[in-house]
Amino acid sequence: MNGFSFDLSGRTALITGASSGLGARFGRLLAGSGANVALGARRADRLAALAGEIGDKACAVQMDVAREADIIAGFDAAEAAFGATVDTVIANAGIDGAGMIAEMPEDEIEQTLNVNLKGAILTAREGARRMMAAGVPNGRIVMIASITAFEPSPGLVAYSASKAGVVQAGRSMAREWARRGISINTISPGYIRTAINDAWFQTEAGQKHIARFPRKRLMGEEGLDAVLLFLCSDAAEFVTGTDFVLDDGQTL
Repeated sequence: MNGFSFDLSGRTALITGASSGLGARFGRLLAGSGANVALGARRADRLAALAGEIGDKACAVQMDVAREADIIAGFDAAEAAFGATVDTVIANAGIDGAGMIAEMPEDEIEQTLNVNLKGAILTAREGARRMMAAGVPNGRIVMIASITAFEPSPGLVAYSASKAGVVQAGRSMAREWARRGISINTISPGYIRTAINDAWFQTEAGQKHIARFPRKRLMGEEGLDAVLLFLCSDAAEFVTGTDFVLDDGQTL
């Protein structure tokens, strides 16, 4: 039996939503596994700090995924920085779009869909276009969805709809590009404690939310590490169009 490795040496990755939270963790993780990493987000100061922390294997790319021109410029900057085609894409940028849908303004619904769904599709598409043009034989695209894509989520209607769209878009693009050397998969995380939601989970309602989970706990950010590295590596050669639910059993 041949061995396999999650070593990403020689890969050039672009990660959106990389200025904080999971995106920042993904940047550190991929760079630590050998990839050159372009860190994409709107907050230039945070990107610069993270790129400085990671070192020569990282560059900061300011971009807004709701704007296709920004996405194209971001890929251009990444490829100029590393002198190689981006062959690994993590479409992670997103906003929570929280609020009861009956009261949510139209512009907030539109923004949630633009960033979470349109932005993910445009990011994946731009990466795929470049991989196909360069003849990349083993391109990797990972889109970050959510378990709310599969469960009724009061207060997260626009968000959950956007994430359901990400899962289906990933499967459909995987079929379109199946013969073009590109594997595209999605990860649907459960509830993970981050700076954004920590205050909520400290409340009485938030504690009751956690108590409903079978293991009565939130996930740690490290819960996605192994699967993300697998999907970005050569070990995932035969995996495409698949959604990986990583939720510590929260949906059981």
